[in-house]
Amino acid sequence: MMILRQLFDEETGTYTYLLGDEASREAVLIDPVSEQIERDLQLIAELDLRLVLVLDTHVHADHITASGALRQRTGARCVVSAAGGVECIDQAVAHGDLLRFGATKIEVRATPGHTAGCVSYIVRADERVYAFTGDALMIRGCGRTDFQQGDSATLYASVHEQLFSLPGSTIVYPGHDYRGHRSSTIAEEKAHNPRLNTAIEAQEFVAIMGALNLAHPKQIDRAVPANLRCGEEQPASASPSPRDLAPHQLDDLSAYRIIDVRQPEEFEAELGHLEGAELVPLATVASAASAWAVSAHLLLVCRSGGRSGVACSQLAGRGFSNLTNLRGGMLAWNAFLEEVGR
Repeated sequence: MMILRQLFDEETGTYTYLLGDEASREAVLIDPVSEQIERDLQLIAELDLRLVLVLDTHVHADHITASGALRQRTGARCVVSAAGGVECIDQAVAHGDLLRFGATKIEVRATPGHTAGCVSYIVRADERVYAFTGDALMIRGCGRTDFQQGDSATLYASVHEQLFSLPGSTIVYPGHDYRGHRSSTIAEEKAHNPRLNTAIEAQEFVAIMGALNLAHPKQIDRAVPANLRCGEEQPASASPSPRDLAPHQLDDLSAYRIIDVRQPEEFEAELGHLEGAELVPLATVASAASAWAVSAHLLLVCRSGGRSGVACSQLAGRGFSNLTNLRGGMLAWNAFLEEVGR
């Protein structure tokens, strides 16, 4: 028998899942939140369980994971997708990998699109199938696709190929909910998800996601750098916060090393790119930055300022001290040039 508890962090709308194997008493936590660590540890103790795995579905931008702190206090192993770029974990997983707690197996399915490193965890226990989908598939919705190497077409393919291929009775447990829902099924989402139901084509989904125009997550500047370090926050005094400047606030572009974090096809497309910009797609920024001086004056650029903001956060977490994000990205830059007649 499998023990299952769904826990909720009201501040961020995050679900954490505790799974336990009744025979061995081994347990797993999925997507733990740092502020809830005492709650989670108390429940584990009350149920007489031993935490062996801490799984994150991706590098979160809206809360800080408790994975590193839980490892320190319990000896559990931290697990994240290999595509997440987290160096402090104990096991980097990829599509098709199997994890175990007691006699129960957890299948890893790569479901990128919300971020490049999203995975879903599939558990078959007690003659049922459970899908812990993170932000790839939510109840009547899905995660946004406008930062952290997000891509709408990729997310559509992930959901339809990797999740909608599961039995219709599969219970869907999402990473978040903001409307009071707790769970769903694959059959329900295939029929009723307003973004991803089977009547919606990929092109239509891309258009839906492109029109969302969402505000950045409130905690992104803290959460992404911390989660790349298994939840460890860098001291506030370690480096100045990145600047977020609009085009008219940039006096002299030659003062910056300009890093464009879009994809190659975007760099040469209609929006163009800043003169002298270096193309470093967001997924490669962390590795490329190992060769850069941490004191360099960097101007980060993307289409609308979202991906470049994430890049700033990643670089700040690695000690870079002179970071500027082009607010509004190339969209704002082109509008500014048009306004001033250049």
